[in-house]
Amino acid sequence: MIKIGYKASAEQFAPRALLDFAVLAAQSGFESCFVSDHFQPWRHTDGHAPFAFAWMAALGERTQRMQIGTSVVTPTFRYHPSIVAQAMATLAALYPARIILGVGTGESLNEVPATGMTWPNFKEREARLREAVGLMRRLWTEERVTHHGTYYHTESATIYDRPAVPVAIYLGAAGPKAAFAAGELGDGFITTSGKDAALYAETLVPNVQAGRAAGGRGEPYDMMMEIKLSFDTDMAQALENTRPWAALALSAEEKTGIEDVLEMERLADALPIERCASRWIVTTDPDEVVARIKPYVDLGFRHLVFHAPGADQAKFLHHFAQQVAPRLRAAF
Repeated sequence: MIKIGYKASAEQFAPRALLDFAVLAAQSGFESCFVSDHFQPWRHTDGHAPFAFAWMAALGERTQRMQIGTSVVTPTFRYHPSIVAQAMATLAALYPARIILGVGTGESLNEVPATGMTWPNFKEREARLREAVGLMRRLWTEERVTHHGTYYHTESATIYDRPAVPVAIYLGAAGPKAAFAAGELGDGFITTSGKDAALYAETLVPNVQAGRAAGGRGEPYDMMMEIKLSFDTDMAQALENTRPWAALALSAEEKTGIEDVLEMERLADALPIERCASRWIVTTDPDEVVARIKPYVDLGFRHLVFHAPGADQAKFLHHFAQQVAPRLRAAF
């Protein structure tokens, strides 16, 4: 069995329009919705960056069964982990068994402009995330939490409105160390499609499995893949739809240390359309979608969250629900 989700592109759409798309996704049979949490988007021109926690509450009120999660929040810099724990506890109390906290080590594009901080190396960012995950879990399960860690401190802290079951934490990862941490610490793993096949088969999945063994993380464990899919009735339009997301095609080396959204936009706009589309499944054929996704499912990814790049999200949702979703459910 697979679970089909919708990626709410908070960088691309204003809060109200994004909410309407997510509600339509729920009505179209999508079982989950994951929203990005950016202080700044990838593009300055026509960009958006709504506050994820507030937006999730609005979606919770307008849907009944859809799971709602972050992909991803950084609970280590502009947010103290105790504040993230409080926000997610409130959401989980409002919408029991529907809230998921996806977390990651962060991007300088989001944290530096908002705080003026000096961006640390990956080793420190991972250590902060590890400490934050442990602290949040304590705050969801213990009455009064005093914590004096390397990076964070609390004094007799209590979250008064806690859900009956602690919020599930998924860790996002694109490299071996982060994937190991996702398996060791998380209730689920989040990664994105469209990179070299060997990365998933030889690096990410084995490291998640090794982390799960090291951390004693049993079942259930959710393997979630954000599928980059530009599916349209017109191939030229499907290709053109990827252009606003050209920044995804930039390598880690090209993006590292860029804290100005205008500079990120400049680099992305210089890319040819073929490279803009390189991370995406670009097609008009629903059977091709299934064939291109099969390798991910074979690796154990059963939670497929679809990210569509086009401006006409309603069109995508309609065609996906009619043509792609039935084929995916029949195949897997």
